[in-house]
Amino acid sequence: MVDQRGGQLREHDAMLCRSCSHEERASEGYPCANCGTFLCLMCVFKGVVRCAVCEAATPDSDALLKQVIAQVPRIDWPEH
Repeated sequence: MVDQRGGQLREHDAMLCRSCSHEERASEGYPCANCGTFLCLMCVFKGVVRCAVCEAATPDSDALLKQVIAQVPRIDWPEH
């Protein structure tokens, strides 16, 4: 296929990962858990679920996890 200027048209199906800034095919990634922006497959394999902006805006995840665990009621199991 030729464009109006006589050059060859080339498809460019790539996006920038919003976590590591690596350019990857759009079909080779997942959306951010908060805002839906693109995260590359390698970041997802490393456990990244939020983009850099959402991660910076999120409070300390370890402290948040400790608060959630503290609110879980403890089950009083009988001794055997």
